[in-house]
Amino acid sequence: METINTIGLKDEQVYPDEKVLAGVLGDSYGAYCELIKLFEANVMTHEWRYYHDGKAWLCKVQKKKKTIVWMSAWKGYMKATVYVHERDVEGVYNLNIGEEHKQRFRVSRKMGKSTACSFDIRNCEVLGDFAKVMQYKMALK
Repeated sequence: METINTIGLKDEQVYPDEKVLAGVLGDSYGAYCELIKLFEANVMTHEWRYYHDGKAWLCKVQKKKKTIVWMSAWKGYMKATVYVHERDVEGVYNLNIGEEHKQRFRVSRKMGKSTACSFDIRNCEVLGDFAKVMQYKMALK
C-alpha cells in the first residue's frame, strides 16, 4: 500500500536550523548540504521562512532578487522546485537531463502560467540534473 509523505516543518515556533533539518531529512541530510554548496557556488542566497498560507517552513533561493528555487523539507528528503514559465518550459525538455525528470515535469501541476519542475533530493545523484534546470532558470530573462 502506498503511503503519503507529509511535509516535515510545520511548527512555526521551530526554526529549521541544521539540527532540525538533520532530524527531518535523516540519511538525505548530506545531499541537502551538497545542495547548499551548489547554491553558494552559483552565488545564490537562501532563506527559510514560515508561510502561514501553507502552514509550513519553506526556503526561497534567489540569484540577486530573482527567485530560482523553492524548497520544502519532507520526512527523509528535501523537495527542490524550479518554476518555469510556460513560454520557457520547452527549453527544459531540451536539456541533457534524465527522461524520468522530463516526464515528471510534463505531468506536474501548473501554477498559473508556470510548470513546477520538482526534484526529490534523497541523495547526490539527482543534483546534476537539478543543477542544469536551476542554471537554465537563472539564464532566463
